[in-house]
Amino acid sequence: MSVPASRQTGAAAGSGNSGGVMRAALVAWLIASLIFLMIGAKDINILRFSDPDDAMRLLEVRDWLAGQSWWDVAQHRFNHGHFPMHWSRLVDLPLAAILITATPLLGEPAATRLAMTIVPLLLLLATMLLLVQITRRTAGVEAARYAALLTPLTLPLVAQMRPLRIDHHGWQVVLALVAVTCLLHRPSARLGALGGLALAALLTISIEGLPIAISIAAVAAVAWVWKPERRSFLLAMMWVLAVSAIALHLVTRGLGFFQPVCDAISPAWLLTLAVAAVSTSVAVSIGRSTAIARFASLAIAGAVTGVVLILYAPQCLSGPFATLPPLAYQIWYLNVLEGRPVWQQPIYQAFVTMAVPVVGLIATSATWLRADSEHKPRWAMLLVLLIAATTVTVFVDRAGATANALAIPGAAAMLLALLMRARAIPNVAVRTAATAAALIITSPGYLAVAGLAWARSGDPVWHHRTALNEAGKTCRTITDIRSVAELPPSLIFAPLDVGPEILATTQHRAIGAGYHRSPQPMTTIIRSFAAGPEHARRAILASGADYVAMCPGLSETELYRQKFPAGFSARLERGEQFDWLEPVALSGPARAWRVIRPLPSPTRRP
Repeated sequence: MSVPASRQTGAAAGSGNSGGVMRAALVAWLIASLIFLMIGAKDINILRFSDPDDAMRLLEVRDWLAGQSWWDVAQHRFNHGHFPMHWSRLVDLPLAAILITATPLLGEPAATRLAMTIVPLLLLLATMLLLVQITRRTAGVEAARYAALLTPLTLPLVAQMRPLRIDHHGWQVVLALVAVTCLLHRPSARLGALGGLALAALLTISIEGLPIAISIAAVAAVAWVWKPERRSFLLAMMWVLAVSAIALHLVTRGLGFFQPVCDAISPAWLLTLAVAAVSTSVAVSIGRSTAIARFASLAIAGAVTGVVLILYAPQCLSGPFATLPPLAYQIWYLNVLEGRPVWQQPIYQAFVTMAVPVVGLIATSATWLRADSEHKPRWAMLLVLLIAATTVTVFVDRAGATANALAIPGAAAMLLALLMRARAIPNVAVRTAATAAALIITSPGYLAVAGLAWARSGDPVWHHRTALNEAGKTCRTITDIRSVAELPPSLIFAPLDVGPEILATTQHRAIGAGYHRSPQPMTTIIRSFAAGPEHARRAILASGADYVAMCPGLSETELYRQKFPAGFSARLERGEQFDWLEPVALSGPARAWRVIRPLPSPTRRP
C-alpha cells in the first residue's frame, strides 16, 4: 500500500506547509510527553531506573561533577577503585548542564529528576522532527504529520526515550537520523559535512553504531555512482567523519587516545576511517567515466579499507565480548537478552522489535515501486538503509530502535493511504473500524503487549510470583535493593544487576556489575553465587566485603536458583544459615548478611 504517485509529488512540492507540519509534530510531542509523564510519575518520584545502565550513567555524571577527571570514566566505587569503563562523556554533557543549572535552584534530588526527564523527552522531540523531515522529503507533507503520530506509538523508540532512560541508545537513533536526513536532502558539501559529523559523534558515543554508519556511508557512495553530482556530498561526509572522529576521540579520551581497544573508538577504528576517506577520494578521482568504473573504484576502496582493518587489528572483527571468561560469557552475556538475536527473544519481545520494521519494509518497498522519478531515489536509499538496520536487528535485538525509526516514513505513507480509503467508506461504524485497523496495522507493537497481558492472565506461575511480590516476599524491581541504605556505609558483595543501583542510591561501595571491561570482578561474583558456600566464603573473604546482599525474585537471582540449586545464592534464598554470616534485618524483601570477621572455621551450622 502506498500513496498515489501524483498525490505524493504534489504533497512534497508543498514545502510551504513545512512550518505547519513542524507545529503539528511539536503538539504531538507535547501530548506524548504529558502522557509519558503521567504514566511514569511514580517512577520519576522514587527515581526508579528502567535499566542498570541508567543508574550507571547517572553515576558517571555525578562523579564527573564531583571532581573526577573528564577523561576518567572508570567507576571507582566498584572493585576497590579498579573498574574501567568504555563509555563516552558526550552523553554526560546535557545531563550535567541541567544538573549544574538546576541544582542551586531546586536542590540535587529535584534537579536529578528534572535532568533524567527532560533529556530523554528532548531526544524524542528530535526524533519526531527528524522523521517528519525525512517523511516530508519522501512521502509529502500529509504523510509527515502521521510520522509525528506514529513515533511515540512505536514501542522500541519509546523504550529508549521515555523519562529516566538516559543511556546512550536514544542518542544513537537521533544521530543516525541526522545523517539520513542529510543523505535524503538535496546534496551539498555542507550537508555531507553535517552528516559526517553526526556519524563521528555516533561512533564516539558507541561503536555499536558502526553497522548503520557503514550503511549510510555506503548508500552515499552508491548514490554517487548513479549521480556523479553527489561527489561533494560524499567527499565531505567521509573526510568530516574521519577528522571529527579523531578530534572527538582526542577531546573525550585525552591521554588514553592510543589505548588499543575494540569496544570503542580507538587507533584501529580511526585508522580505518582515515583510510576509508583517502581511498574514497582516490575512487572519486579515478572513477569518473562510467557508472561501472565508479562502482569498481568504490569496490576497490572498500576492499582496501577492509584489508587495513584486518591487518592492523584482526581481533576487532570478533567483537568486544569474545574475550570474556567462559563463566561470564555463559551466565552474564548470553542472558543479556537485548544483545542476543531476535530468534532468542521471548515471542512478545521479538514481535515488539520486528513488527514495525516488517510493516516498514513492505510499505517502503511498495511506495518506492510506485514513486515518481523525483522521489524514487530517496525511497530507494531509505529502503536500503531500512533493510540494513533490520538485518542488524535480527542479530542484535537492541539495534531495533534505529530500524523502527527508519520504518516510520514508509509506515506513515501506508497509514495515509489506508486512512484515505477509510474516509471514503459511507458507513460510520465500518469507517471507524477501518480507521482503527489502519492504526493497528501501521503501529502493531502494542498487540504484543496486549497478547502478553492476556497470556499472563491465565498463567498460574505468573500469578503466584505476583502474589509473592505483593506480599513483599520477593523483589518486584531492582529498586528494592535500596533498603541496604539502612546499613552503615560499607563494601557490599551483591549480584551484578543490582550493583549500579546500590552505588547510585546509597553511600555503599560494591564489588562489580555487568560491564565487560571488568571481567574479573564479574567472574568472582557469578562464581561465588553459583558455586557452593565454601567457595563463596573464600571469595567473599578475599574481596574484603563487609556485607552480602541479594534481592530474591529478580532475573539474576532466579537464574542462579534455577541453574545452580545447590549454589550459594539458592541456599541463601532458601534460608540456610552459615556461621560466617549474620542475618541483618532490612525493610522490604531485599536480604543482607554481615560478614563475621575474623571468619570462623568453615563448619556450617546444621
